[in-house]
Amino acid sequence: MRMYKIARQAALHVLAAAALFTAVPGLAQDGTIYPLDAPAEPNAIPLGTGGVEDQPASETWFRQWGDPMARNITTATLTPFLPEPEKANGAAVIVAPGGGFRWLSLGNEGWEVAEALADRGIAAFVLKYRLQPTPESLDGFRESMNRMFAEVDESSDDSQDMEPPRRPRWDLSNQLEDAEAAYAMILERASEWGVDTSRLGMIGFSAGAGLTMHSTLHSETMDLAFIGPIYGGMGAVEVPENAPPMFNVIASDDFLFGGQFGVVESWFNAGVPVEFHLYQNGGHGFGLGNPDRTSNRWFDAFIYWLDVNGFLEASPEA
Repeated sequence: MRMYKIARQAALHVLAAAALFTAVPGLAQDGTIYPLDAPAEPNAIPLGTGGVEDQPASETWFRQWGDPMARNITTATLTPFLPEPEKANGAAVIVAPGGGFRWLSLGNEGWEVAEALADRGIAAFVLKYRLQPTPESLDGFRESMNRMFAEVDESSDDSQDMEPPRRPRWDLSNQLEDAEAAYAMILERASEWGVDTSRLGMIGFSAGAGLTMHSTLHSETMDLAFIGPIYGGMGAVEVPENAPPMFNVIASDDFLFGGQFGVVESWFNAGVPVEFHLYQNGGHGFGLGNPDRTSNRWFDAFIYWLDVNGFLEASPEA
């Protein structure tokens, strides 16, 4: 049941993404996908977690809604965004972008977020994790998204009594291995990067929120100080012992919300600190914010939450 919920969240993200490829004419210019040469990633560190089985295509990039995105990622990397020494406070965050596990919105939900964290004195590390294979050509990619849209649309049901499938839609073994490798690398190089490992957390966006939650629920090696699933799935989960405090954000007009509070209730019922922000508007995939949306203030609230909970200041014993 728990894996089904994570899988359904991924499927719903693909559903929304497919809708972007069929944007209405007035928005077609913004929503059109364009080929993009792979940008330089001089600070990206390979995690050495292997490739992707049955992946015939190589990593390619495209731009949509003005944002750079990568797909067919077979080599996971970690890119540090370190604060200026005079700003550094020792806290650190692994940042997991979203994209339905088929692409990564590395600009909107990765680099921009990491830069904002570093500006607040927090060491940020963008996790470029391995993805499910997609067709090599952009046309094939678009067609596959439209097919996925049709399949999910036909199988979707508003009934709360829908019978879950027997198997999860996605196997997140690769992604969990990448997250664990990123965590281990930060621990190993903590002194070099100025990281207080007792204040190392993880935030993720959409599918990245799903990976953040999956890591929290299933990793046997990660001991996260806090987590921040941002517009992720809201289904109830079984909260593990010693679960970290959670900061959760979603907009009421996000297709992933649907009036559900399950994951928040799960944390609350387990007696684990949780802060939840349900914004009036913002839709899905807003990153740090879009024009004239109430959800645009979530990042300031997150920084304040970290501060109040003592994550931005070293303990006296440190």
